[in-house]
Amino acid sequence: MRGRLRRLVLGATALFTAASALPAAAATTQQRAEQHPSRDGLSAVIRYTEYGIPHILAKNYAGLGFGTGWAQAADEVCTLADGFVTLRGERSRYFGADASAGGDLSAARTNLASDLYFRGVRETRTVQKHLAEPAPVGPSREVRDMMRGWAAGYNAWLKQKKVRDPACAGAPWVRPVTELDVAARGLAIASISGQGRFVETITAAQPPAGGTAPSGAPSARTPGAKAVAKAAQELWGDPGMGSNAVAFRGDTTANGRGLLLGNPHYPWDGGRRFWQSQQTIPGELNVSGGSLLGTPAISVGFNAHVAWSHTVSTGIPANFHQLTLDPADPTTYLVDGRPERMTKRTVTVSVKDGTPVTRTQWWTRYGPVVTALSPQVPLPWTGRTAYALNDPNAANLRFADTSLGFSKARSTAGVLASLDRHQGLPWVNTLAADRAGHSLYTQSQVLPRITDDLARRCSTEFGRTTYPASGIAILDGSRGDCALGGDSDAVVPGIFGPARMPTLKDAPYAENSNGTAWMTNTDRLLTGYERIFGTVGTQLGLRTRGAIEDVAAMADRGGLTVRDLQRQQFANRVPAGDLAVGDVARACAALPGGAATGGDGKAVDVSEACGVLKAWDRTMDTGSRGALLFDRFWRRLEQAVPADRLWKVPFSAADPVRTPNTLNTDTPGFATALADAVGELRAAGIALDAPLGAHQFVVRDGKRLPVPGGAGRLGVWNVIEPTWDAAAGGYTEVPFGSSHLQAVGWDGSRCPVARTLLTYSQSSNPKSPHHADQTRLFSGERWVTSRFCEKDILSSPKLKVVRVHERR
Repeated sequence: MRGRLRRLVLGATALFTAASALPAAAATTQQRAEQHPSRDGLSAVIRYTEYGIPHILAKNYAGLGFGTGWAQAADEVCTLADGFVTLRGERSRYFGADASAGGDLSAARTNLASDLYFRGVRETRTVQKHLAEPAPVGPSREVRDMMRGWAAGYNAWLKQKKVRDPACAGAPWVRPVTELDVAARGLAIASISGQGRFVETITAAQPPAGGTAPSGAPSARTPGAKAVAKAAQELWGDPGMGSNAVAFRGDTTANGRGLLLGNPHYPWDGGRRFWQSQQTIPGELNVSGGSLLGTPAISVGFNAHVAWSHTVSTGIPANFHQLTLDPADPTTYLVDGRPERMTKRTVTVSVKDGTPVTRTQWWTRYGPVVTALSPQVPLPWTGRTAYALNDPNAANLRFADTSLGFSKARSTAGVLASLDRHQGLPWVNTLAADRAGHSLYTQSQVLPRITDDLARRCSTEFGRTTYPASGIAILDGSRGDCALGGDSDAVVPGIFGPARMPTLKDAPYAENSNGTAWMTNTDRLLTGYERIFGTVGTQLGLRTRGAIEDVAAMADRGGLTVRDLQRQQFANRVPAGDLAVGDVARACAALPGGAATGGDGKAVDVSEACGVLKAWDRTMDTGSRGALLFDRFWRRLEQAVPADRLWKVPFSAADPVRTPNTLNTDTPGFATALADAVGELRAAGIALDAPLGAHQFVVRDGKRLPVPGGAGRLGVWNVIEPTWDAAAGGYTEVPFGSSHLQAVGWDGSRCPVARTLLTYSQSSNPKSPHHADQTRLFSGERWVTSRFCEKDILSSPKLKVVRVHERR
């Protein structure tokens, strides 16, 4: 049996290298090799190893897409189908207009808003127009083939397999898709931090009632810098997307080769999940890693030569243009004194058990009209002024080509070459290391071309507040000389070219934890970039501070191996605890009578908390006692004490990693936060010294699995964001955190030395055998040894081969 299976796989490899057929004897092996036909001539061989990880083998890019679409459908058909309902603008039809849109592909709160936006995109043939652009502006032939193949593979799975996932079994909205649907998903992912953030206001913006407003009509009070900075943090400091990554240069490692640790932070449920695979076209492509669901290329991963990961950047991916309106018509705006009419986009959405809804959107040469940055920062549409959003990623179908270029790269220089050619990364940094010992960090992303000079010349009065405070540019849309222009090396006008991107090559370490490019390496500071990329010389987040402390010490120690990366991932150190818990315990013990007054004015006995915090090991391991108490205390403290009063020693740009420090326990908010934290744990029936894993958990197969890690606000590398619901009795299941982990290096062989882990497992279908297997590993802080080379794939004790092909 084993020998026949091996012959089957070797025969499949021969099929794609020499165009020969599988041996007849091997083809009859049905116990472990399934066969499934398709209608369009595409084919692939999928070799499954431990934990349901597919190794997809194809003879061309269309076949590779076919196998990827098939395998993704097998694991995530309901999640994928739900996303395609979103992209077709049909959520209200199937799920109701007022229900939550889920947030996977936009920030729309309701299905109706989501549908109005996405149906508008579809009806204006936006995706088709971008698909028609020649490469590199539009997708390459290889990516077009992968998208076409992905759709065919997904459809073939739907035709051959019965959906058994209870989330969508028998649902009428699980339907075949096209290449256009796959491309639309890619475009939605690219613009999720631009137009996707503003779906509610794009679909709701309407001209002032009555068509005009008196010229002297008062406007809303202009928000200040703090309100703007807070709005920017809410928009683009989204805790739903984050990450850590570090690349080490060869002279810090045991064998002179590079090392990379990638730790993206993403939702554990829904359409933003990663999905693992290996993609192989013999002689052309061989790459392993994680793909965002519904996309055909590997997003973060490694090959035999180079490894890379991404972190969400500090760049502001969109800007605004303040329009000067025609006094007689608020839907006409002036540019250099000449009137231009807004484009009226009328969209009708079908509604479940209701009357279809028709709404109008208004679009300009800059983009859609919007009416708010946030509920606290309005952008009012009056008779004199309106605001339009410019999002260059709303025309960016280059993400997949950029990723495919990474997959084929042979070095960090190859990674940079793909970024330079395709310029398709919308909202992330890239960190990479290679087998020759090179390291790389670059904030090469698609940003509107807002230079500091342009902002000085062209910012409106409000823009002169928003840009320094947050990097959000509001330009005078009435002036033609305030157009964004273009760099000579930019693939399209209106964005920055590669030469302007903050980039650090071959530093001993390059680290990012969603901080600015400035502190990628403490000895090689990056400066000189435009404000829209991020700040220089400003206070770091605790996760950045803790990460830099850890990786700088690792680089100084030297002799690093993949095992050191694994230890860093699960160290679960709490930098906030290291900085503050000693002072907290001492101040707690000094409280008169061991009592503190809570926010409700009631006295709380906190004396037990003092000893618990003093004894806490300052980690977020599942067995840590005191971790829960410190987490609740810290959240309360940040609410009760302004950031500029939290520490006694303020931030210094001359010592950014060690400042601010020394917790200000003298502020009245300290005792209040402690009392409230103790009170809410006791009210939920949780002991102050309860082990972390007893309450930080997920449920799989009816059993609680303890989850290690902690909140990013505490500085923990292994980010896990628990949820607290007082009405539900305290903690509920973990919804977000570390996702596709990879620790990668190289030795003298052709095979990378890689350990991976998909924290939430490969399938969200509770009936799948791969619904919880890697989650159990994560709970126990264990890893998967990657099977990259053929000899390793073929030696898997769990090997299962599935052939998907056309029957002529």
